[in-house]
Amino acid sequence: MEATVAERGQITLPKAVRDALGLTKGTLLKVELEGNRIVLRKSVDDAVSRARGRFRLDGFDSTDQAMRAIRAPGEPGQPEEPGEA
Repeated sequence: MEATVAERGQITLPKAVRDALGLTKGTLLKVELEGNRIVLRKSVDDAVSRARGRFRLDGFDSTDQAMRAIRAPGEPGQPEEPGEA
């Protein structure tokens, strides 16, 4: 795929690229240089991304352990406890 630089330095990303990445009007892209390459990265700015890593798992050794404690045995996706049939 190719894009042509317009008079004011603008380019149009091919529709296939925009669709594949979910780019819509107003989407923020980060522009980086890596050697002689231009790298565009979709800026992810949502509540989950901003909160990631800010909460502690007090009393748990891992996220998996915390999730097992939250979920009741036998629910979909949750294995039953040993000895239950």
